[in-house]
Amino acid sequence: MKTGQELARAQQDRWEQAYEGNPRLHGVEPSAAARWTARLFGAAGIDDVLELGAGHGRDALYLARQGFSVHATDFSESALDQLRLDAQRDGLDDRVTAVLHDVRDPLPPADGTVNAVYANLLMSMAFTRAELRSLVQEIRRVLRPGGLFVYSVWSTDDACYGRREDLGDGLCTRDGFAGRFFDEELVQELAAHWELGGADRYAEGPRQLLRVTQAKPA
Repeated sequence: MKTGQELARAQQDRWEQAYEGNPRLHGVEPSAAARWTARLFGAAGIDDVLELGAGHGRDALYLARQGFSVHATDFSESALDQLRLDAQRDGLDDRVTAVLHDVRDPLPPADGTVNAVYANLLMSMAFTRAELRSLVQEIRRVLRPGGLFVYSVWSTDDACYGRREDLGDGLCTRDGFAGRFFDEELVQELAAHWELGGADRYAEGPRQLLRVTQAKPA
């Protein structure tokens, strides 16, 4: 298996190529996770969201249309360029900011300043388990007490689980894209020192996913 840094560089190049070739790679409709999360955050009185791994912004733009201020990050400049263009076109550039950032590095916000963090499928990307633990610690650092973190991931219930090339450390690859399927054990591991609200199974198209909600203790 490549080192974490080697794998990260290779994956950044792969995703950049993908977004350059197809700027709206994931379509324009928001994910099921974004629709559910908007209702949760709205009910909690949250009005600003940090989105990690925003890609070309289909969920960021949806959240902005629902009235949230969204600070979107991704490590693909091509994806963020598309997000910025679409936000400007739709008159949402006052609600959406887009910043280039690799979540393997410390998150930009100061300690305890963020109300909510959202990540659709980011956690299923090419992170070692150690990198996942570090990322979750960073998210916990920037959230205010009582702040919410919602993420969705591929589930080990998915039909593709176990059918891709094994990279070691629970990672696998297909067509040059590396990732990870989550089970309940990993969800529980990453929820240490959090209040775990739920880990709910759901389907989106043919994919079986987990939607995890957790809060930083008040």
